[in-house]
Amino acid sequence: MKSRQKKTIAVLTKIMPYLSISLLVLLWFSASSVNAELVPSPVMVFERLALLFNKPIMKLNLFGHIWASLQRVLLAMLFATVIGVTLGVMIGWNKKLRLTVGTLFELIRPIPPIAWLPIVIMWYGIGEFPKVLIVFIGALMPIVINTYTGIKMVDPNILDMGRVFNAKNRQLLFEIAIPSAVPVIFAGIKNAMGVGWMVVLAAEMIGAKAGVGFLITRGMEYYDVALILVGMLSIGIIGALLSVATDYVERWVCPWNQKLD
Repeated sequence: MKSRQKKTIAVLTKIMPYLSISLLVLLWFSASSVNAELVPSPVMVFERLALLFNKPIMKLNLFGHIWASLQRVLLAMLFATVIGVTLGVMIGWNKKLRLTVGTLFELIRPIPPIAWLPIVIMWYGIGEFPKVLIVFIGALMPIVINTYTGIKMVDPNILDMGRVFNAKNRQLLFEIAIPSAVPVIFAGIKNAMGVGWMVVLAAEMIGAKAGVGFLITRGMEYYDVALILVGMLSIGIIGALLSVATDYVERWVCPWNQKLD
């Protein structure tokens, strides 16, 4: 009996994702039948997607605009990861830095990344650098927080054991604390990737000439709802692929974490 229940649950687990997507498509068709001008059908969106390849916008098809957005996110993530992990480790490990830098960071942390947009544009204009800077600010926060939390969560008994064996402070940090915090740090990087992908779209809606956010703005300006949906679907698909890619990197860097799961 229990075996049959397990098989039923396993089958449901496999089909539920496909069932939810099918339900969404059905609801989409239903909404488009009411007002196709406001809610274009999936077929109309696919036709708009094909048109984007035949008649690129700003000389770029969909892949070109996605790559423009990805370049900004990946560049910002590179700097945010290096600086964020370093800052998080310093704040988590050193009490004096935690009281000074950590306090300042706690004051800045609640400010949403989008709130920085006006002042960054006033300082640096609407070129590439301000867009990358906004993404960097948005991605930095979760990386610092998770790194700091990961360092603080290290079991003190393990550190004490290291001290018993005369481990120096540098060895305790680099050979015990940081390796123990890697899974939590990766959770922060994964979260930062999602935040960065969302923030770059907002940044591209102001003064960009390429990118998925630019496509959505273009669709809004020309009342091209199908183009807006093309941009939104691209955002969802690329965001999901980035999440999967981050999972693979995490499994490669810290396989013991997956074994625990």
